[in-house]
Amino acid sequence: MAVVAVSAALSSFTGLCSLAVRAGWQPWLAPLLPMTVDVFAAVATRVWLAGGTASAAARRFARWNAVLAVSLSLIGNGVWHLSEAGLVRIGWPVVLAAGSVPPLVLGLLSHLAVLHGQDGADDGTAVVLTAEPGQGAGFAEDTASTEAATAEGGLLAAARAADAAYRAAHDGRAITRDALRRALGISTGRAGEVLRELRQGPSAP
Repeated sequence: MAVVAVSAALSSFTGLCSLAVRAGWQPWLAPLLPMTVDVFAAVATRVWLAGGTASAAARRFARWNAVLAVSLSLIGNGVWHLSEAGLVRIGWPVVLAAGSVPPLVLGLLSHLAVLHGQDGADDGTAVVLTAEPGQGAGFAEDTASTEAATAEGGLLAAARAADAAYRAAHDGRAITRDALRRALGISTGRAGEVLRELRQGPSAP
């Protein structure tokens, strides 16, 4: 795998670097084109497939960026080899495309970084309590706003408030995992963790 990876990286680097020179880049700047494209492909793929990327939006955007980066590398290397074989002439469209790659990648990577930095939002950072269908107005009352939840300890405080509202609307029965998930807008797994903490801690006020 290491031999294949190094061979592919060197071949792609050489092709894109030569294409940059042919497209009018200064020779000392030409290596930046393959570095921009290939490293961007690696970064996007890493964010897409990494288990630590919690944000679904970041994973989706990274997937499309990985596909785009690999496509740019394929097309760039293909155009260079066609040119070397005398089948394609390096005209203004190729020059324009090669010059547009750096700002395009910079914009996409900046957006990806912002999405990746918002991973915590999927774990319930923004807490919104909503009523389940058929529960009546009691569950929908403003028992704990986002500001109050933050002041009382964040997610666990909001969970206690949701549990109290649920008990009031369901004859004292404790809140279920699914009801807690819907109330806090968090994943099923996270709801289970919060529910365990809630049951191990002091009773809801």
